[in-house]
Amino acid sequence: MLKKAERTKSFIIETVAPVFNKHGYIGASMSDLTEATGLTKGAIYGNFENKEALALLAFQHHSNLLLNKIDEVLAQEAHALDKLLALTNFYRKYDEFTLKMGGCPVLNVGIDAQHNNSLLSAAAKETVKTIEGKIALALENGVNKEELRLPVTPLQFAKQLYTMIQGAVAMATMTNDRKYLINTIAYIEQLVKKEIKK
Repeated sequence: MLKKAERTKSFIIETVAPVFNKHGYIGASMSDLTEATGLTKGAIYGNFENKEALALLAFQHHSNLLLNKIDEVLAQEAHALDKLLALTNFYRKYDEFTLKMGGCPVLNVGIDAQHNNSLLSAAAKETVKTIEGKIALALENGVNKEELRLPVTPLQFAKQLYTMIQGAVAMATMTNDRKYLINTIAYIEQLVKKEIKK
């Protein structure tokens, strides 16, 4: 059972994570954070070293939610092709998954922090690498079991696949038009079935 201080810390992280995700590290003011949590500035900073430490923990919270969900999705299926299709199906409704987060944390934090917070930027890049690694592992296992044939290495294919998905997420976010996501996912699914199905 969590102690009161740990519960308070967790509450703050979970509550401010969407604020940082929506407004960015610079854009999220202390008044935004106190308003979201209902706590004073002193109560927030009594639990964290500074704003940067809090923003990093907030991103890691969202990153963990996303990575755990991807693990869950990939574990649902046994066959490598089915794993990929389960993943694309998850991303088809990705905006619903990230709604409470204030949008895609990888996209939002990755772009926002690139020029103003090297720690957050590095954390976003690490999340991208982790996601690509999870996809590559599923592909590699599929190749080893002779379920798939790949025209390139598993990691290279995973990077291209994730680039297409994340590009669709970016376009859907910028235009507020889900068709970018839905149509790209449909295209990826056709490509996957045609190009790598054995």
